[in-house]
Amino acid sequence: MAQYLNYFYLLQTISIVYVFVTVTCTRSSLSHDEECSALFQFKQSIIHEDDAACAMSGFQMFDSWKPTRNASNNGFECCSWDGVVCSKDDEYGHVIGLDLSERFICGHINSSSTLFRLVHLQRLNLAMNDFYESQIPSEIASLKQLRSLNLSGCGFSGQIPNEISQLVQLSSLDLSWNPLKLRSPSLKNLVQNLTGLEELHLSGVDINSSVPHFLANFSSFRSIMLEDCLLQDEFPVAIFELPKLKILSLASNSDLSGSFPEFRKKSLLEHVDLAFTGFFGTLPESIGNLNHLILLVLSGCSFSGRMPSSLSNMTQLTNLGLGSNNFTGFVPSLVSLSKLNSLELDDNKFEKERLPNWIGKLTKLDELSLANMNIHGEIPVFLANLTKLSVVSMGYNFLTGHMPSSFFNLTQLTQLVLYKNQLQGPISRSFSNFKSLQLLFLQYNEFSGRLDLDIFLGLNKLQNLNLGYNKISLVDNNNYSDSTLPNLKVLGLQSCNVKKFPAFLRFQNRMNGLFFAYNKIDGMVPIWIWNNSRETLQVINLSNNSITGFHQHPRFLPWERLEGFFIGNNQVRGQLPIPPKTTVFYDASDNNLTGEIPSLICEVKPLQLLDLSSNHMSGTLPPCLGSLSNSMLVFNLRRNNFHGTMMNEFMHGSMLKSIDLSENRFMGQLPRSLINCTNLEVLSLGENSFNDIFPSWLGTLAQLKVLVLRSNSFYGPIQGSINVGSQFSKLRIIDISNNDFNGQLQQKYFQTWNAMKSVYEGNSSVMASEISSALGTFHTNSSYSMTLIHKGVRTEYQKILTIFTAIDISSNYFEGEIPLSLQDLQGLESLNLSNNRFTGPILPSLGYLTNLESLDLSQNQLSGEIPHQLLQLGFLAIFNVSFNHLDGHIPQGKQFNTFENNSYEGNPRLCGLPLSKECQDSKVTRLPSASARNTSASLLPKETIDWIIIFCGVGSGLVVGIVIGNFLQTRCIDRIRKKTYG
Repeated sequence: MAQYLNYFYLLQTISIVYVFVTVTCTRSSLSHDEECSALFQFKQSIIHEDDAACAMSGFQMFDSWKPTRNASNNGFECCSWDGVVCSKDDEYGHVIGLDLSERFICGHINSSSTLFRLVHLQRLNLAMNDFYESQIPSEIASLKQLRSLNLSGCGFSGQIPNEISQLVQLSSLDLSWNPLKLRSPSLKNLVQNLTGLEELHLSGVDINSSVPHFLANFSSFRSIMLEDCLLQDEFPVAIFELPKLKILSLASNSDLSGSFPEFRKKSLLEHVDLAFTGFFGTLPESIGNLNHLILLVLSGCSFSGRMPSSLSNMTQLTNLGLGSNNFTGFVPSLVSLSKLNSLELDDNKFEKERLPNWIGKLTKLDELSLANMNIHGEIPVFLANLTKLSVVSMGYNFLTGHMPSSFFNLTQLTQLVLYKNQLQGPISRSFSNFKSLQLLFLQYNEFSGRLDLDIFLGLNKLQNLNLGYNKISLVDNNNYSDSTLPNLKVLGLQSCNVKKFPAFLRFQNRMNGLFFAYNKIDGMVPIWIWNNSRETLQVINLSNNSITGFHQHPRFLPWERLEGFFIGNNQVRGQLPIPPKTTVFYDASDNNLTGEIPSLICEVKPLQLLDLSSNHMSGTLPPCLGSLSNSMLVFNLRRNNFHGTMMNEFMHGSMLKSIDLSENRFMGQLPRSLINCTNLEVLSLGENSFNDIFPSWLGTLAQLKVLVLRSNSFYGPIQGSINVGSQFSKLRIIDISNNDFNGQLQQKYFQTWNAMKSVYEGNSSVMASEISSALGTFHTNSSYSMTLIHKGVRTEYQKILTIFTAIDISSNYFEGEIPLSLQDLQGLESLNLSNNRFTGPILPSLGYLTNLESLDLSQNQLSGEIPHQLLQLGFLAIFNVSFNHLDGHIPQGKQFNTFENNSYEGNPRLCGLPLSKECQDSKVTRLPSASARNTSASLLPKETIDWIIIFCGVGSGLVVGIVIGNFLQTRCIDRIRKKTYG
């Protein structure tokens, strides 16, 4: 009996505790009426009467959020309110869902918001509103019943609170497309307790970490979207094998690498987007097992090898993007992908072929992108079968012939890109069929004939038109009105034989870009240009014409949003117009501009390119120009009349890549603040009056490739920290000629010039800075240029190739022997040591510099013979040893048979061709055989050396033979000792 009583008391105690807990919990949560009141207060907190835009949009959405007659004493019945869901499974009717997505709400949410009193909420969706300047409050932890949280695109900023990791009931978390950061907690700490997650969407959040491997254990995952998150390291390959995963989007994470696994047939994947990541490797044949796949986008990755034929098994595909990879071979037939509406194969390394016939059978195609695919031949007529096409991109190919008439049946086209092909014939009037056309790019073809702009009169949707760099002549009939022309945003008529500004431009008021370079426009720019698109124009390019000036020459350029102003290579007179403060590119080079640089230009903070070269400008430089070094990449004032000292305010963090002040009248010392220009690649200060010692401190600029100090007043020996491994390590071109340098060149000085030590193995390209506007709307490549002098001939290099290497230290007072360390610079193409005081022999080891194209050792005090090893210089085109003290035979053979007398004049003891002076003996130095070149003379046996001595003695007389024999024997024995004993 006592035992039963014990059980009874235990049950009684449990019942009392249960009742107590239930009452306590009930009292701690809100009643239904109180929840409705909390919602109403939430509405009031984010809608402000003083913000008209917010009030208007917010109250339109909240029309139903008002007191109800049939409600309880508090006057609210919120279950009928727009976006509110109440529970029907319990007597309390708690608010369990709130969906206010895409309602144009704007305002603030903070920690005191009554929203966080709705502790029974299971679904909260505030997506696509504007809670600007708000952070996600930590009070969100009170919503412990949340299953779904969607705050995407709301404008939340700052750190994601750690409290979200406490919402362990979450199955869906979407914080994407907010300026949020994920540092503390990290991605790992945020999600490690959310083991029931089915959807994780954090796209656009600054995560900046690797993807945790344990996510591969979250077997409930259906969707992972982590686009543009600064993800790093290798992606866990096991995530691809999650049994329920349908959506995986990792696009725009350039530092995220990975590769594909072998796929099983059970995979449910429907959406895979890895565009612009570091994924690599080949596509496995098993990718064809993904037969549920609807979207596969791998554009901008590093995949290689052949495209697997099994791609044709993915018959549910609607979007296939494989562009901008390294795929090779031929494209397999994808004719079975009958549902495709987007096919992107551009920018790969496919074999040369015609456009495959099977493309003409993909009749649902809406977008076709085949640019830079090595496609040859004519545009096939079967494209006319694809009547749903709206986008066709086939630029950068080898398309030839005329455009087929059937092509103009594609009347749904909105974008047509055919630039950089070899298309011919006139631009057909049938282009007027494309009534929906918005973008037409035909530049860089071979279209010819007269072009009447009437063709485009009826294309009212046309916004971007580029016909440049063809062989057409523009016909301008002047019969235009505002209603007959499309309202263009971009117009490109470069190199179209345009002789005057087309009259229809008067009616264009929304233009972003106007490109008229390389035409025949002369005279003054009409005054109406200044009023054209004042509020929208971003780039205007009028370079390479014969423009002499502007009507009502402006002191300030009038366009409010201007980013690029190009008027180089004209005949513009007057003073420099001041650009607006939005300007990024400013090129007024090769004109007749005069006057000084106005200090107001220092207020143009975004300026990245300033090129005023080849004008008649003068005066001193505004000191404030140095303050622009934190934005400017290219600064070119070459060939003007500026004087005074160089500005000395280059700041830490300088972005400058190229400085060219050559051919002016600058003086004084180089500013030591140049040491802050750690990105500097080109420094050209030639033909000024700088007076300083050699700036060895520039050797610490790790990116410096070109250094030109020619024709100044630099003086003294070249000294520096020659033991520093990074000293001028990337230098490829140095010209310090025509100065007052003196002394001996230290043997070890060239040993750190690593960029010249090997033949450049990369693809040849032009040294340039790629410059983009702040919004990425426009970009340009600014090529570096320089001037070098060979044999007194000035050579202009408008573009500098990355493979070019040169050393010019001519016309100084260097003395002593030629440094032996020069032999290590085997990538060197041009070497000029002329007009110095070098003595001793020409180094035979210069024959190691097999890349040399120019070698000038003239006007020194060199002696001895011309080494036969120089016959190995198979690319040598310029060779000059004139006016030295050389003697003996001129080497014969190969390149040496092309040099004329002036290469050797001033050396009376030289003999042999091409000189008229014959040698007294029959010995002629020729290029040794391959086997002989591979055998070191220093390792010849002593008997062979003796026979050489005897031969020399017989040929030149006994006394001379004995002298030469002793010399050779001593030299050879010394070399053998050095080889043997070090």
